[in-house]
Amino acid sequence: MKRMIFAAALTAAIVRPAAAEPPQVGDGKLVDEAHMTLYVFDRDAPGKSMCDGTCAANWPPALADAYDKASGALSLVARDDGKKQWAYRGRPLYRWKMDHKAGDAGGDGVGGMWHVARP
Repeated sequence: MKRMIFAAALTAAIVRPAAAEPPQVGDGKLVDEAHMTLYVFDRDAPGKSMCDGTCAANWPPALADAYDKASGALSLVARDDGKKQWAYRGRPLYRWKMDHKAGDAGGDGVGGMWHVARP
């Protein structure tokens, strides 16, 4: 009986969509729901991500769920693959794959083009 309840709970957790939160301010910078640092890319055009392919593998976009809505300085931009990405003041937001724990900001200044997103 306990196994059936556990299996049902596990199945419900898998089927339910992830409840991603919009970016928020933490320690003077924008962070995601796991408090991981978010970044902006100098090569992006206003409201348009220029980071795809290998770039996106290294700098995963801060994707929004289909039901997320823009609010205040936070907006949503459409990526070339049709997914929605969070943006701050029109600048798409990303994570850095080398940041491993909340508060890491190792991507700041990479290539002179990546910067911590600040409010």
